[in-house]
Amino acid sequence: MKAIMPDFDKESGAPLYLQLFEYIKDAILSGETVYGEKLPSLRNLSESLSISITTAEQAYAQLEVEGYIASRPRSGYFVRDIYQPRSREDGRGADVDTIPASLEAPAIEEPDMVFDLSTFDFAKWKKCVSRVLTDYQSNLLFEGDPQGEELLRYEVSRYLYSSRGVRCNPDSVLIAAGTQQITSILATMLRQLKIDHVSVEEPGYQPVITSFANRGFALSHIPVRADGIDIERLPGNIRSAVYTSPSNQFPTGAVMPIRRRYELLEWATKNDSYIIEDDYDSELRYIGKPIPALQGLDAKDRVIYLGSFSSTLFSAIKISYMVMPAALQGTFRTIAGQYTQTCSKTEQLALGLFMEQGSYQTGIKKLRRLNGQKLQAVIAAFSGAQRVETVNTHSGINIILKVKTRKSGVTLQKEAEELGLLAVPLREEKGVQHMNFYFSQLPLLEIPKLIEALLEKW
Repeated sequence: MKAIMPDFDKESGAPLYLQLFEYIKDAILSGETVYGEKLPSLRNLSESLSISITTAEQAYAQLEVEGYIASRPRSGYFVRDIYQPRSREDGRGADVDTIPASLEAPAIEEPDMVFDLSTFDFAKWKKCVSRVLTDYQSNLLFEGDPQGEELLRYEVSRYLYSSRGVRCNPDSVLIAAGTQQITSILATMLRQLKIDHVSVEEPGYQPVITSFANRGFALSHIPVRADGIDIERLPGNIRSAVYTSPSNQFPTGAVMPIRRRYELLEWATKNDSYIIEDDYDSELRYIGKPIPALQGLDAKDRVIYLGSFSSTLFSAIKISYMVMPAALQGTFRTIAGQYTQTCSKTEQLALGLFMEQGSYQTGIKKLRRLNGQKLQAVIAAFSGAQRVETVNTHSGINIILKVKTRKSGVTLQKEAEELGLLAVPLREEKGVQHMNFYFSQLPLLEIPKLIEALLEKW
């Protein structure tokens, strides 16, 4: 191998062993010293460089701990196999100068999608965040409660009781960062209860279905009828859980009538099973009053209630909640030590204050009125189209479109995205593409021209 002859700079202030370490490391990375080569012994190196054995030993020790060399008992030190990404220029190693030192950080750009800032009062939200950062700084120096901040749990329980008829208290509320995180925790609790089978709606909310599947749960896909999930097809011989959205089924918008709700509760009681009620978008109903939650009818403590703020605040805030029946509250206490709170403590406290002052409730009323107008505008804009039929569910932030076309659903989605619109394919039936069209972020006055442009592309 090439002789080790570093030019020590005794005026630099860097220890000699580090200078020697850098010299040998650079020789290995440049390919001058290759895999398998044996390095000089500590004694020979110290004598040839006129340094102490300790200095040589420290340099070798640093090379070894960082993985550049390996020591073999009674054999010495050898260069290890170092993986390096190939440089596009010379094929020898990674080019460390590919990013200029003067490169500026990328600018935060506005999204390509159409959006409507009037859907949320960011000025009021900003004041709540500012209050947290000003008045509650000491709280932010410590990790959050694994179950969620007490202020937010109190406000959520108060809101759910008054607006959704959910019977709960702060101790029964669990906060987490998004529905998928909630589902992950719930899956662990169900396992603790010896439940490993979940029935899901078909069609249904795929992220939650995937979450249960990835955790090894056996799944039964139960069809959704006009009155909700087909209860008669739920398993009757095993203890299990069923994931359902009785007040606003996604994506069909089906609503489960009161008789069917009692039948579902009876199924859970008879089979010693649980109902996972996802109340997604249930507050956003544009005709009549929002339909009360199934949980409020439950006298046997069989309903696990899920909800989220992503549609009623703004999408980027990943705060979801679960109302646990008594059996799950005890189960969570036994596993709480395994979890740290994944939801921002700052945002939790800000949301608690936002709800405490009534801004959330006021915002819901405004959003319900505005989205109702948008939904009617969307239906009117599509009404003259010969090949597009709308399915109005009078609720939520999306509407189903039946598009008669030879194009694939993916193509329709891409063409919508070119206009900044979101239309997600659901299924295809006999030349008709069923698309989930999201309208809530469209500015009300721009809806006619946006739909006109979409129809021209489609």
